[in-house]
Amino acid sequence: MSTDVLIVGAGPTGLALGIDLARRGVDALVVERAGELFPGSRGKGIQPRTMEVFDDLGVLDAIHAAGGGYPVGMIWQNGQRVGEHRMFDPVEATEDSPYDEPWMVPQWRTQRILFDRLEELGGKVAFGLEAVGLAQDEDGVTVRFAAGGSVRARYVVAADGGRSAVRRALGIGMTGETVDPNPTLVADARITGLDRDNWHIFPPRGEGDGFLAICPLAGTEDFQVTAQFPEGSSVDLSLEGVRKVVAARSHLAPEDVTEVRWASDFRPRAALADRLRDGRVFLAGDAAHIHSPAGGQGLNTSVQDAYNLGWKLGAVLRDGVGEALLETYEEERRPVAADMLGLSTSVHRGEVRRGEATRQLGLGYRESSLTAETRQAPAALRAGDRAPDGTLGGVRLFDAFRGPHWTLLAVGVEAPELPGSVGVVRGPAQESYGAGLFLVRPDGYVGWAGDTADGLPRYLARAGL
Repeated sequence: MSTDVLIVGAGPTGLALGIDLARRGVDALVVERAGELFPGSRGKGIQPRTMEVFDDLGVLDAIHAAGGGYPVGMIWQNGQRVGEHRMFDPVEATEDSPYDEPWMVPQWRTQRILFDRLEELGGKVAFGLEAVGLAQDEDGVTVRFAAGGSVRARYVVAADGGRSAVRRALGIGMTGETVDPNPTLVADARITGLDRDNWHIFPPRGEGDGFLAICPLAGTEDFQVTAQFPEGSSVDLSLEGVRKVVAARSHLAPEDVTEVRWASDFRPRAALADRLRDGRVFLAGDAAHIHSPAGGQGLNTSVQDAYNLGWKLGAVLRDGVGEALLETYEEERRPVAADMLGLSTSVHRGEVRRGEATRQLGLGYRESSLTAETRQAPAALRAGDRAPDGTLGGVRLFDAFRGPHWTLLAVGVEAPELPGSVGVVRGPAQESYGAGLFLVRPDGYVGWAGDTADGLPRYLARAGL
């Protein structure tokens, strides 16, 4: 069997990449070693920038319907409510940033939405295929599976998680640190005796105890239980084990935990792959970077890896752009992943609050070799930055950007003639953009900006347009 792109792993990264490639007409196959999609709530926070990505991928309405906002934290002591705790610094939505705060959707539900969208576009996932080895040459990669058989692909993307078999097969190391040596339980449970209006927080009662947090999972009847244990502890993931820790650290009785639907334990780490590419194989998501969950950055950074790589693979495979474009994936995404790892660790350690940085709207690629800023006196928005939403000439910009194409904004200046594959929006100068020409990449970042069209044809040629 052969395909243009083989994506190993059907988590949020692999599914998002599959969607992006499917809408570009790229033949891609997603393979997953498990027999079904991941069943837990683990990565439940969707940041505003990822909401914008989901808008473009056509799943935003389903994501909105499946989740809800984060509840206010409620601190308990001795069975009494003693105070509120705000998890996030408040931010108001604006015209250029319409999604203001993280949106809670359990990871299993996000994956189901992405899976359904992938199938809607004609994409496919093959379950029960565990990659165990690969060999590559000048023309492609052959991936072998534990059950026998293989798939030949022009490119392979490892989206198979923190213990990535593909990364290990390539011999790519991970550099990082243990963020917290204390093991942590996370479980999806049915619980009676607690309201669903608050994220319930139970501080440690004594020395040697860990915290307990019980968060209602938006759009479900479940709660996510999180409990920290002393270093060296063995964590009991059974129903009785979860009942025991909940009863010991809160005013709830053991029988108030009526069901455990999924449970896991982990030790928070921060690690970054030494490189994100080996020939025709790319690393994305947790296979490339492992975060503490405290900052809500892991799933979001992973989806945006896919969003960056998808249009570049499409340009090479379908538009005839040179393979040098693929070199910019690692160039652009590895520094972002490093920054987000530092942010996640700082949030975990209480050094910074969840706020403007964790929303990921300020991330960009100003230093990328794909970025060209040619204006004499650029305003606050520069080439390499995220292209804001807003209205230009009566057109909502996110509506204009939506889809796998490039878009030229002519803001207060004349627009040159362009290939029909590039969308054009014209309008007067405005606050978010100032004035000038702005060529917006398929992933919503300004690739080129100029006062006039001088230099634009060269950039378009490089992009295969």
